[in-house]
Amino acid sequence: MKKILEEFIEKESSSGILLMIATALALLLSNTFLAELYEAFLHIPVEIRVGALHLDKTLHHWVNDGLMTIFFLLIGLEVKREILEGHLSSIRQSALPVIGAVGGMAIPATVYILFNYGDPVAMNGWAIPTATDIAFALGILSLLGKRAPVSLKIFLMALAIIDDLGAIVIIAVFYTAQLSGMSLAVAGVALLILVLLNRFGVSKKAAYFIIGTVLWVSVLKSGVHATLAGVALAFTIPLNARDEEGRSFSPLKEIEHDLHFWVAFFILPLFAFANAGVNIRQLSFDQLFSPVPMGIMLGLFLGKQFGVFVFSWIAIKLGLARLPAESNWLQFYGVSVLTGIGFTMSLFIGSLAFEDPTMYQYTDKLAILAGSLLSGLLGYGVIRMTKVGSGAAA
Repeated sequence: MKKILEEFIEKESSSGILLMIATALALLLSNTFLAELYEAFLHIPVEIRVGALHLDKTLHHWVNDGLMTIFFLLIGLEVKREILEGHLSSIRQSALPVIGAVGGMAIPATVYILFNYGDPVAMNGWAIPTATDIAFALGILSLLGKRAPVSLKIFLMALAIIDDLGAIVIIAVFYTAQLSGMSLAVAGVALLILVLLNRFGVSKKAAYFIIGTVLWVSVLKSGVHATLAGVALAFTIPLNARDEEGRSFSPLKEIEHDLHFWVAFFILPLFAFANAGVNIRQLSFDQLFSPVPMGIMLGLFLGKQFGVFVFSWIAIKLGLARLPAESNWLQFYGVSVLTGIGFTMSLFIGSLAFEDPTMYQYTDKLAILAGSLLSGLLGYGVIRMTKVGSGAAA
């Protein structure tokens, strides 16, 4: 377990650097004479046709609906493993990150709603500031070395996973388009087959991926967001199984291990490059300080840190949870601030909330970048102020 955790943190930290580079490159291209080339790249048509099945989308949509399904598959695998045998496997272990995550979703959403109440279109974006980007947040923690105890990294990882699970539920409930009964029926049959494969002890990973592909296509055609197929597939993959020779192994852990590299070093950077491009040359201060961007930016920067820290503080004072080992309140506050780095999931939810990217002149994306940047800088600064070895368990 320790080796898996260390490997996870190391890869997510490295991915954070690539995310920064991809974001900077997208911003550079979208604000120079190369802007038209950048847009043309994102709108390259990519078509797949197999008999009557026809999938015709732009490269941008393939990244968001296709590659991000693999990202959600990885999230689902992580959630399942943590629930079954990890840091969410008992009430004692999961209490603090669960309570912190609840506060970290409820308060940012409230902040956004306060700014945009009464505007039905703007209200679609209420969930944008509720997520935490684990790659960026853990990447910053890694820069702090021993000033950030391992227990805080575990807390942040667990909280971000719960955040992602909350985002999955939000997407399923609030960002579902008009439904196709036939496609949903096919998806239901595919999911049932996956469950039966699990129940009958099928350990062949290829079987799950073949049926999983059918599930993804049917969900894509159904009106439910296609990425949810990745989560559903993950929950059916067995944690423990036996191969043909009777040796025990973990299909879930093997798939999780194999996917980490591609998600961390290809899928997430490509997603950042495809979604972080914001043309700021024609933006005015009035647009930047309008209700939607203000709700997002302050939801991430203020709402996240307040929600996570205050909810966690109450839980600890009531005896429902404990402060992470070898950490102090200043360090814990710094980590709470880092949860305001929304980025990947916030950009993803934003693409669902406002399907027309020009609706708010890209100020929603700029607000995500600004809120995440402020949270990263302040969180780093707060933890940097603590001396090495100054943490004390409460």
